[in-house]
Amino acid sequence: MVAPLRVGLAGLGTVGSAVAAQLARAHDELAVRAGRPIELVAYASKDPPRDSSLDLSKARKAADPISLARDPGIDVFVELMGGEGDPAKSSVEAALGMGRPVVTANKALLAKHGVALARLAEKNNAALYFEAAVAGGIPIVKTLREGLGGSRIGRVYGILNGTCNYILTRMLEERLSFADCLKEAQRLGYAEANPTFDIGGFDTAHKLAILASLAFGSEVDAEAVHVEGIESISLADLDAADELGYRVKLLGVAQRTDTGIEQRVHPTMVRKGSVIAGVNGVTNAVALDADTMELTLIGPGAGGAATASSVVADLIDLAAERRMPAFGRAASGMSKPQRAAMQRHEGGYYIRLSAVDRPGTVAAIATRLAEQNISLESIVQRHRVTHGGEDPSTSAGPVPVILITYATTEAAVRKALASVEADGAIAEPPQLIRIEKHR
Repeated sequence: MVAPLRVGLAGLGTVGSAVAAQLARAHDELAVRAGRPIELVAYASKDPPRDSSLDLSKARKAADPISLARDPGIDVFVELMGGEGDPAKSSVEAALGMGRPVVTANKALLAKHGVALARLAEKNNAALYFEAAVAGGIPIVKTLREGLGGSRIGRVYGILNGTCNYILTRMLEERLSFADCLKEAQRLGYAEANPTFDIGGFDTAHKLAILASLAFGSEVDAEAVHVEGIESISLADLDAADELGYRVKLLGVAQRTDTGIEQRVHPTMVRKGSVIAGVNGVTNAVALDADTMELTLIGPGAGGAATASSVVADLIDLAAERRMPAFGRAASGMSKPQRAAMQRHEGGYYIRLSAVDRPGTVAAIATRLAEQNISLESIVQRHRVTHGGEDPSTSAGPVPVILITYATTEAAVRKALASVEADGAIAEPPQLIRIEKHR
């Protein structure tokens, strides 16, 4: 009889508990798919399992994650504790240092130390797998690492954070403010008590940096990602986008340019009818533009069961002895990242201004944009903002003005808006949303 793959699991939170449950529930099916049984034989967790019904009687408890990583009674170490530092980092290093394969869902660890860990794995002939680290249950890592053959990828992009997508969806559909939607997301468990990592775009940036490395063969360079979150998005922006034929999504975009790899995370307007525009709620989507094909994968980006399925998929590959370098190529063959500035956006920009109500203001704003060679596709001047039943024809207050530009550069837009602010033509900081072209 073929010996089982003996699993040591560190972390019994939502995902860890789901992994343990899946290994027990699907034991026979997994044995068929992997060619050998996969069994949880040991675990380490500072807290009780998130799933109180989980039966761990057949597994022994290790004193700590590092001792588990070095345990001679396991064949693979699964790290599901999270965080870019210890104990996750030290325990993963301990396992790889012994030549022991590692499966992890830790995007923060990979974004910060992925290249070093890949080198350590390579040095010790160990495997490092992380399908669950990006987009939960969507098999995007395997697709990029193994599935595209000789295709040359030009762009990888998508909705990589379910919390942000849920908030933007609910704001528009339920006519709720950002603050109210955030509270609801926290109540439902989609957002943490401190939601900055999600709504600030940093979670998406970590995932994007990993995808860019897989797509372009360069070392992970999370510090190169331009990051903006969704905190400034208002219902007025979502309504304006809707009227103009768009939806607003927080996208992570990485693409090849003539000067290097451009990586950016920010709210984006995408045309209604595109695949990305139709992805709502906590669902994620990842799209690839290659010289041979265009491909979009859609599915659950988080949640215990979906993420655990990706962890188990990695365990099946290891049990079946299907081995690949961590990032699809030898660590020594990964190129040094060449950072590229944000380039010309063919879709242009959406700009919302609170213009001071005086003659010639809108014309002056248009002049400032023209000075930077920015052409306007449209200008929409809305009714003046009023409060408490004031007559908009007599009350003072800023006048909302929406501008849609043709293709231009980030630098030109920023310079023009700085001049507009210096002129005193607007009453509050401008709102800027890029318009991205998608199929």
